[in-house]
Amino acid sequence: MNSPRASSHLRCEPGAPPLRGSLPPEGADPGLGRPGAGSVNSFSFDGQPVPLQPGDTILQAAQRAGHEVPHLCWHPEVSASASCRVCTVLVDGRPVAACTTAAAAGQRVDCHTADLRAQRLHLLQMLFVEGNHFCPGCEKSGHCLLQHQAERAGMTDLHYETLNPERPVDASHPDVLFEPNRCILCQLCVRASDELDGKQVFAIGGHGIGAHLLIDSPSGRLGDSALSVDDRAAHICPVGALLPKRVGFAVPIGQRTFDNGETRG
Repeated sequence: MNSPRASSHLRCEPGAPPLRGSLPPEGADPGLGRPGAGSVNSFSFDGQPVPLQPGDTILQAAQRAGHEVPHLCWHPEVSASASCRVCTVLVDGRPVAACTTAAAAGQRVDCHTADLRAQRLHLLQMLFVEGNHFCPGCEKSGHCLLQHQAERAGMTDLHYETLNPERPVDASHPDVLFEPNRCILCQLCVRASDELDGKQVFAIGGHGIGAHLLIDSPSGRLGDSALSVDDRAAHICPVGALLPKRVGFAVPIGQRTFDNGETRG
């Protein structure tokens, strides 16, 4: 059976304070989000006041205040797309994507209800069975956001029948590997190539179960594309679908991004 994690056994309930080794909320300020902070221009996040800044989305404001909002397709360097829906929250009882919904004073935002936790767990399980995610043998293990979110959600089995796709690996590029069996269609590489690298190497094609990552090159493979190993798109993948070559397993277990106290020994 595929495993949502490797070399880690410590569990943490979603919504609990992050464990050592948990994903640090981007830009978090420990002084924000405490009771009384930003009371005039703030919203409620799981009962805690969160200060606002102009143009904030719910996810941005909550992360800055030190709250962990589960997500896969969001990254602070590129525009939001709401592709994965793992960041779904309730705003005054209405489900919305936290990464694209504007924060407003007076909102009541619920992120870690029992129903939302169950929904996230099922979304993660479906992502695992749709691809081939064998965490112990993956170069991204310990650094993988999908693996991390699965552990945070308490995922212990796949629940659904696995699809076991057989998508050919693209090793045609001299410096970057594309493993489509791990791709979760988060579109981060699409947006990074367009917005940060100015190349538009990637796009999403197809529909439903046939949706897949497209590569802009004569052959449709990475080898004759404009992608460089120095591009941001070559490094922004949250899973092990796009990987620089010759650097796999370079970080020892215990020192990886999402290793926790028990993994470190």
